[in-house]
Amino acid sequence: MLGRAIHRSSKTISRVCSICRRDLHVCIVGSGPAGFYTADRLLKTSDEIKVDMLERLPSPFGLVRSGVAPDHPETKTVINQFTKIASSSRLFFFGNVHVGKDITVEELRNLYDVVVLAYGAESDNHLGIEGEGLPGVFSAREFVWWYNGHPDCANLPIDLQSTDTAIVLGQGNVAIDVARILLRPFQELNATDIADHALESLKLSKIRKVYLVGRRGPAQIACTAKELRELLGLKTINIMIKQSDLITTDQDEDEMKASRIHRRVYDLLCKAAQPKSSVSISGSNKELHFVFYRQPVKFFPSEDKHGVGGVQLEKTHLQTQVGSGRQQAVGTGIMEDLPGGLVLKSVGYKSLPLEGLTFDSKRGVVPNVCGRVLRQPINDNDPQFEPGFYVVGWLKRGPTGIIGTNLVCAEEVVASISEDIKGKMVSSHRSRTGNIGLQELLITRGIQFITFRDWQKINAFEVEQGEKKGKPREKLIKLQEVLQIAFSS
Repeated sequence: MLGRAIHRSSKTISRVCSICRRDLHVCIVGSGPAGFYTADRLLKTSDEIKVDMLERLPSPFGLVRSGVAPDHPETKTVINQFTKIASSSRLFFFGNVHVGKDITVEELRNLYDVVVLAYGAESDNHLGIEGEGLPGVFSAREFVWWYNGHPDCANLPIDLQSTDTAIVLGQGNVAIDVARILLRPFQELNATDIADHALESLKLSKIRKVYLVGRRGPAQIACTAKELRELLGLKTINIMIKQSDLITTDQDEDEMKASRIHRRVYDLLCKAAQPKSSVSISGSNKELHFVFYRQPVKFFPSEDKHGVGGVQLEKTHLQTQVGSGRQQAVGTGIMEDLPGGLVLKSVGYKSLPLEGLTFDSKRGVVPNVCGRVLRQPINDNDPQFEPGFYVVGWLKRGPTGIIGTNLVCAEEVVASISEDIKGKMVSSHRSRTGNIGLQELLITRGIQFITFRDWQKINAFEVEQGEKKGKPREKLIKLQEVLQIAFSS
């Protein structure tokens, strides 16, 4: 059904644009998977569509570059596809342009016929409990950005030498990733694109125990079987799972019958918890502990008061919600302390609002219907939309799904754009100067923007520096260094 809608979208946009006086100018804010998939689908619909893509960092590719673990190079091959899209003569990349700071959303809407926000989720959910601001408490996103060389987090004071215990709050794929990076022998990361500062820190790491803490049980763990299998397959760790935690209820069994993924994950945990898995592995002094039915209540300071000393946990039990039938973790009032000098909170990503943009802070999305931004005040009975204004990706649906999920999301938004062109909610206007107007405005404001050709020079330099160390690339982190490479003759 969606495929037929997209096919109709292509015909509609082509037909409408063929009678336009000028090209339809589209601006996409964000150069991650959602942005690139949207650009690809738009460019394929008509030769009379031109797309400008804005990115606040000098480098494109968003989550693929800064979020995918360095020991998952196969996941990053999608960059080759995105590079082909960016090489189109009808797509212009503006790197190092911060929407909301260098230019406003309102200004973009005055310059372009269509504006699509695809900037994703660049913040985190907060637990809102005592001690959350203690040194040594970070979000898992920050830790991921740190080891991936994201400029925002490259200088984080991540200390892996002052404690032997790391506590990861959460049991989703991101939590699994950070646990694996902490436990994997650093020699196995030498040939990856991990940031050099992170590799050096991991070489000196004193972390020997990693605790993965979840509010619910092994039947509800949120990771995928593939991610869990890779973590459990590390040869140099001992896996600790309490047999009593693996006892299931009828409700657990019903949930696993309805979800093949949860059944596979549960079976993997049961296998890992067998007695042979608890025998010390020769030469290994690292431990991975799965802690179920516990929720954080507060963070307590270390004895010297200079950082976090651990997490106070409350034991939970599962209670079936009336109506949904879903089991929810409920506190029992029984507390216990889990010591650890590094705490990583993997409790969800969160998108950030922009000035003048309607934003649902609770859900972390821009209110929309099929990508169309809703006009304020929102009337559920008669929704009105902002003409030519759309969202896609995590900003549209919340921080869920994998890279490929953004393809379906992008197709839905392109279908909405097509329908709005047909209904004349979107059209080409001579007053909107698009690319030319944006370049003039940025130059006037002294903003040094990075083109895709500039990025290719940066990319070549990173690859060259990486080859010297036997790595795929050595990422540039400092903006001035990036600009120097980009603008060198």
